[in-house]
Amino acid sequence: MQDSQVTGAAQQALTPLGVGMVGYSFMGAAHSQGWRTVGRVFDLPLRPAMAAVCGRDPAAVRDAADRLGWAATETDWRDLVVRDDVQLVDICSPGDSHAEIAIAALDAGKHVLCEKPLANTVAEAEAMADAARRARARGQVAMVGFNYRRVPAMSLARKLVADGRIGSVRHVRVTYLQDWLVDPQAPLTWRLDRERAGSGALGDLGAHIVDLAQFVVGDAIVGVSAMTETFVPERPVLTGAVSGLGGAAGAERGPVTVDDAALFTARLGSGALASFEATRMAAGRKNALRLEINGELGSLSFDLERLNELYFHDERLDGEEAGFRRILVTEPGHPYLEAWWPPGHALGYEHTFAHQARDLVHAIAAGTDPAPSFADGLQVQRVLAAVEESAEKNSTYTPVQGVQ
Repeated sequence: MQDSQVTGAAQQALTPLGVGMVGYSFMGAAHSQGWRTVGRVFDLPLRPAMAAVCGRDPAAVRDAADRLGWAATETDWRDLVVRDDVQLVDICSPGDSHAEIAIAALDAGKHVLCEKPLANTVAEAEAMADAARRARARGQVAMVGFNYRRVPAMSLARKLVADGRIGSVRHVRVTYLQDWLVDPQAPLTWRLDRERAGSGALGDLGAHIVDLAQFVVGDAIVGVSAMTETFVPERPVLTGAVSGLGGAAGAERGPVTVDDAALFTARLGSGALASFEATRMAAGRKNALRLEINGELGSLSFDLERLNELYFHDERLDGEEAGFRRILVTEPGHPYLEAWWPPGHALGYEHTFAHQARDLVHAIAAGTDPAPSFADGLQVQRVLAAVEESAEKNSTYTPVQGVQ
């Protein structure tokens, strides 16, 4: 372990930050891993305490609490947000509940971390951003859980762009490909219900790559031209609880009311051009998020399935030496790596949630604005809305509302 880590005794002496989490499935388990780990790795100004987890089924939530490390349980989120031992509410429930829970938690004087996408509609996201602004005046903070910002290679890419290493950005290319819905017999989970999820691959995966592209480039999408498609319009109804991304399928069938795939081109404020593809129907692709940025002086390339690596091409090198070179992002000087392992010892997906928790705890302690904020989440929501509007209008170029 590195010198930046504090001892268990010192960590116990810190002022506790009680965390209450709503939801305990896939994202709840990932967030729990972050909260369990962060204080044992990073030198923090506050001590995260996993106070309570909330779910509707008493037995299931008790089992989740025991398995994930939460001290207590609640079966109504309204009881969670008013607990005296909870100062931060972490929302990992489906999108249709985000706005109500987040606004209530902020009004109750709590800090909030909310999974992406921020909401199911622009109107909900606007209400959440307004609530966050009011709460900020009282000293509270609110952050959206775009965890891929916390991949060290992505933070390094942002720094290289900001430092001018690739010059003015000209092209941004991002894809996020998964295959867990290729089978037409995969069950109809909440992620395929527009009322609960807001959209399909667009909100689930597209929100990530919109935020990540804007984060790395430091520029906002101002307009889009889009297509979406639902390849399997009907699926078996889920029987029982969701397990991971799926579950048991019954004989009854129901309609899929979200997109299976979204494809769109975009223009950024600087004039750079971008293309985005998000699908859960790419056979053989498990979690293939790939980003490439081309600038006047060079290029950067990243693949989430090789998340410790960033590829950099410097156009200024002689042609005999030029080409993409691999940067193994495991050095102590790389973002977040000072607290982990010796150089060359790779990190994984789960580490992004510890990094997310670290940044949020520091922002709470310092009274500074965390990133991405609810305002950032609202901007992403507006991009998603523009994509849907463009797709409905036969790919007509559609400006993103609210972008100057």
